[in-house]
Amino acid sequence: MQFVTADTHFFHSSLLGNNQFAPRPFPDVMTMNQTIINNWNQRVGEHDLVYHLGDIALYFTKPAQKSYAAVAEVLQALNGRLVLIKGNHDSRALFKYLAAHNYLVDGQPKYQFHDVGVLLKYNHRQYYLTHYPLMLGIAPQIINLHGHIHHYAVPIKENINVGVDAPELDYLTPKSVFGTPLSFPEIEQIYQAKVADLANRKKE
Repeated sequence: MQFVTADTHFFHSSLLGNNQFAPRPFPDVMTMNQTIINNWNQRVGEHDLVYHLGDIALYFTKPAQKSYAAVAEVLQALNGRLVLIKGNHDSRALFKYLAAHNYLVDGQPKYQFHDVGVLLKYNHRQYYLTHYPLMLGIAPQIINLHGHIHHYAVPIKENINVGVDAPELDYLTPKSVFGTPLSFPEIEQIYQAKVADLANRKKE
């Protein structure tokens, strides 16, 4: 199966507690990291593919290789192969480290890398997967899956925030568990619910 997620922000201590940006109720980053790993692996199998739309982690050490190794250890604990789309907090140096330590899963690389985005088709729909939300204009045949804005949502039906803190997750029934990548049937459910929600708002 194929899944999509964004903004895991492993190791990002500033997101813990009752902050206004993307509050995460964990006592420490290790608990947060392990919660995401556990929830991810309950959904994603070893042979699945996950598109991660940026901001994998936020962790700085000296030497920097120590933080790259720590992030790599977390990613190695996640089931599935990962298509990594670069976010604003993902350094080229991290991607180079992961590329140098890549390995095979089912005969294919654990990691694939993209600087900007990926255009794909799934079940007769086109999706453009990016970190930043895109204003595509009149392109109703393309749905932009993105991250970056955490608990905000673009008030356009073709823009869907798939980050782990995204408000669009509230459209799901049953509700998504924190850190769990979304399947494309769930994306379709979110899209249809957002279309209806925005239409209802226009009537008010």
